[in-house]
Amino acid sequence: TPEQVALLLSSDDAPFLFSSLKRIVLDELHALVTSKRGDLLSLGLARLWRLAPQLRAIGLSATVAEPDQLARFLVPQPGGKQAAADIVVAGGAAPPLVEMLDTRERLPWAGHGARHALPEIYELIKANKTTLVFVNTRSQAEMLFQNLWSMNDDNLAIALHHGSLDVAQRRKVEDAMSAGRLRGVVCTSSLDLGVDWGDVDLVVNIGAPKGSSRLMQRIGRANHRLDEASRAVLVPANRFEVLECRAAIDAIAENAQDTPPLRTGALDVLAQHVLGRACGEPFLSDDLYGEVLTAAPYSNLPRQDFDDVVDFVASGGYALKTYERFARIKQDKQGRWRVANPKVRQSYRLNVGTIVEEPMLKVRLVRGRSTGSGSTGVIARGGRVLGEIEEYFIEGLTAGDTFVFGGEVVRYEALAEDQVYVSRANDKDPKVPSYMGGKFPLSTYLAERVRRLLDDRRAWNGLPEQVRDWLSLQKDVSRVPGVRELLVETFPRGNKHYLICYPFEGRLAHQTLGMLLTRRLERMRARPLGFVANEYAVAIWGLGDASFMIRNGELNLDALFNPDMLGDDLEAWLAESALMKRTFRNCALISGLIERRFTSEDKSRRQVLFSTDLVYDVLRKHQADHVLLRAARADAATGLLDLRRLGAMLARIQGRITHRELDHVSPLAVPVMLEIGRESVYGEAGDELLAEAADELVKEAMS
Repeated sequence: TPEQVALLLSSDDAPFLFSSLKRIVLDELHALVTSKRGDLLSLGLARLWRLAPQLRAIGLSATVAEPDQLARFLVPQPGGKQAAADIVVAGGAAPPLVEMLDTRERLPWAGHGARHALPEIYELIKANKTTLVFVNTRSQAEMLFQNLWSMNDDNLAIALHHGSLDVAQRRKVEDAMSAGRLRGVVCTSSLDLGVDWGDVDLVVNIGAPKGSSRLMQRIGRANHRLDEASRAVLVPANRFEVLECRAAIDAIAENAQDTPPLRTGALDVLAQHVLGRACGEPFLSDDLYGEVLTAAPYSNLPRQDFDDVVDFVASGGYALKTYERFARIKQDKQGRWRVANPKVRQSYRLNVGTIVEEPMLKVRLVRGRSTGSGSTGVIARGGRVLGEIEEYFIEGLTAGDTFVFGGEVVRYEALAEDQVYVSRANDKDPKVPSYMGGKFPLSTYLAERVRRLLDDRRAWNGLPEQVRDWLSLQKDVSRVPGVRELLVETFPRGNKHYLICYPFEGRLAHQTLGMLLTRRLERMRARPLGFVANEYAVAIWGLGDASFMIRNGELNLDALFNPDMLGDDLEAWLAESALMKRTFRNCALISGLIERRFTSEDKSRRQVLFSTDLVYDVLRKHQADHVLLRAARADAATGLLDLRRLGAMLARIQGRITHRELDHVSPLAVPVMLEIGRESVYGEAGDELLAEAADELVKEAMS
């Protein structure tokens, strides 16, 4: 792994270990280079090229959009120029057979569970020897497995596989799969890569795939042979997802990929690497800077940024210089940097890596409390480990609450240190686990294809009849947006007024847009109360009549959606929000400023929160351009906020905003309207409530 390479390179023996290295093979290269793990690996490669000049790197990928960019990752970059590895393209593979389920049931206008298609999914499992059923989140996996199990009258061998389950349980499922003992596995991205089971003859993807490359990875799990077509069925959970599934199928037919471009190396990862280098051989700044420039993600790194990173590792930076604990490296008489003391070396090795995980608690199955019930009685320690679950989810439970985990309904009994004790429950209405594992954003490329599909009336002929009727109704009631156009609808409902826009840029960009629009509407006296965002739209509701304000020139939509919102508005929001603190916390942990692990025991979550929040406040006040604040802003812009994509959208729609003043909700607005208040609804009762709300909105939209 990249972490193991970093550990070995921080050893005094690194030159001896690696000087004779001939070859390094990087499998699924596209999946490595899009994250900070890829940055860490690129810096490791830069060091290996210096230690073993004859080293040859080979990268493998079946789903890469820009091979030329990925090829740069595999060879040292010459100063000021670009170099790339040779590219070998393997051809002759049988094209995949991908179809979309044209359900016989009524296709929902909103929702993500695909409950309407459960009987049809079960029939697909029944009709095939072995089926992988992919979903996008762990909570979806748990729910789908429960539902399939409850209707499994044929007693088919169906299993569950996701990242929160205990390793032993996952291996057990994989072994049973290899032996051909399972008819179906409900799984998340935990089985996206590297699974080579020739006997899988069908992949079912529940919900929209979010990207054509990710979908290709999943489809490739079926009939994992070059000369045999992989078979897949896409099951859209709602009407919008039909559009996304259609766009993905068309992209696969053209063999069009949508993996992100090579990223710019992160400064917090560079700080970790600098410290790791000092743990091994001492280094001169000039030598290390030249070495770092050979890594593709850092090939354009300015010298000032590099010097700032070294200064940060040496002293913590200007604002933290007076604190001895932040001085981790020092210069000797020859100007070489080395670790300040052996404890720094030990701390680095305990904290190496770029994966910052949510605090996880072990889930143990016990027989229940020995006396009493509810919150009284004594729990017997021990019990079989079911897996791990995020700490924040357990913090919201009280003794006696039920939730789904490991494919069964369990009752929460107690929390002791890092152990969660649960017992089996027969409750038919469990709370749904809210842990997030595997929630993907819609790819830019697929979003563009969805917009083109909407704009092409002839392409509607390839859509299911229910979806064609839905879009035709939208055209009659309001408008279907064009490729480069932004449709804005305003209408009253109840005692509130709504403004809905349809950028089709994905949830991350839409959440940022919703926050910034709400701030602007407050300044314009439109009295907004809140907003929700999904992958396709943003809905803002408030007390001010937006239709009246637009009609009378009090609210100018071109001004409202002006790209300048990414300036002062964004800065003001980031200064107030907790988002930057959370992003900074991750950067502080990766850079080694704050330690995650000690020799005696792990630092508690509360201690980490306190330490990083304190440092964040100090740096914002006294050194606003600190290297870690810059790293945190870059992370927020590319990840949590999706600013590049939002900026491109705002530029695209300038002068192309179309407003429709309606007297009731439109068909296109129904899905995002159903997101309002959805987060707090759990279980089957929640589904019934959502169904009632959907029926009510659909009636309005069709009136």
